[in-house]
Parts: sequence; structure tokens; C-alpha cells
Amino acid sequence: PPRSTLFPYTTLFRSKEEVAAAAREIYARGLANPGEGNVSMRIGKTDELLITPSYNQYAKCTAADIVHMKFDGTKLSEGRPASTEYKLHAAIYNDRKKAKCVIHTHSPHATMLSVLRKGIPVLMEEQVAFLGGSVECAEFGQAHTEQLPENALKALGNNNAVLMANHGAMVCGADMEYVVNIATLVEKMARIYLGCLQVGEPNIVPDEKLQKFKDYFEARATYSRKKKEAEPKADAVTPAQ
Repeated sequence: PPRSTLFPYTTLFRSKEEVAAAAREIYARGLANPGEGNVSMRIGKTDELLITPSYNQYAKCTAADIVHMKFDGTKLSEGRPASTEYKLHAAIYNDRKKAKCVIHTHSPHATMLSVLRKGIPVLMEEQVAFLGGSVECAEFGQAHTEQLPENALKALGNNNAVLMANHGAMVCGADMEYVVNIATLVEKMARIYLGCLQVGEPNIVPDEKLQKFKDYFEARATYSRKKKEAEPKADAVTPAQ
């Protein structure tokens, strides 16, 4: 297979192994079923990424299954075709230079909320520390089109997690272990929120109590600080109760 423009082959192979291991892990945690969702890693500072293949069989995923490609869709490796959602991953990497890994899941509770077009408010402090705050739900964007990543980025704001209407969840971060863990956290918070809604209206953590957790998140944030003030979070769906 061709080498990366940045990494020697051995390092590229290890990176493929890391993507495959993350794919197996999210499957083991119940965040994805065979053939849905995807995992990727940016290759250094290039316009290249490694991504799980189309209709990925998570339990058996190995480095040999991982696809090496450019952000524009040009395939650089032989074998299986890339996930059809590569545009979502490429859009995140193009927008966020600090993002090194992206995971998109169809985890059950997060996807339920995405179908309700309902984001997750700040229910616990860890949500701010690791995700950046509330998890907004983007406007609907058709799968495999430019509209899906455009809407996801708008709703993502300065945070590292977003729900995509009638589609699932997407998380990004600087390393794969962190991204696997925050994908798990999004599902956990979605499950808690849905459970609370069965009983009554959840109590939200007051914003004035969250500053130290916001400070903690800044070391993990992937947004462009140059855009922070210029681009307010927009087009998030907040349906009536």
C-alpha cells in the first residue's frame, strides 16, 4: 500500500491499528452495530485520514480493513471502500486543526434524542469538563451530502460533541482514547436525560457553578479560538417541551 506523505509505513500501520481498536471498542460498549457509524484519525497535519470501511464489521475490524484517503475522497489504499460518511470527518478536520480523531455513532439513547430533535442540557459537571457543555442537536442534513457536516459544525459550536437530527452522535478530540470515552459519555448523558424526562423536568446545573470545569475543558477543546467570538453557536434544535 502507498505510504502517507508524512508517516513512514510502520507508523501508518500502527495508526490503522489504533483506528481498528477504537472501532472494536465502541462496538463492545454498545455504541455501534455492524454497518453503522464510523471511526477516523487525521494523519498529522496533512489532508489525509484513516477511516473505517463501508459497512464495517466492528467485532472483526483489523488494521487491514482501515482505509487511507484524502479529505477530498481520493482513495490512497487498496482493498475495501471507505465509509460513505467520510465527508463528515473531513469537514471536522478541515474546520478544526486540533481535532485528530472523530467518531460517529448510532448509540441508542443519543439517537433517540436526535430523532426527537432534542439536545442534552448540562446535567452533570463532567459534561462541561469533557464535552464543553450542552450537546446540541443539529438541523436535519441528508446522509452522505455536504448538508450533514455543515449543519453538524454549526451546532457543534465550541464543543466536542453534537447530535445530528435523525442520525446519531458525533464527537471529536485530540486523541483516540479521549474520543472513545466522550462518545461513551454522550450516550450515558442521553440515557440519563431520557430517564429523567420519564419522571419530570431535569434540574440543570447553574452556569455560574461551572467555570472551573470550563477551564478544564479548554485544554481539550478543538475549536478554532480565532472563530470563537466571530461564530456564535447557531441552528441548534430546541423543540418545545
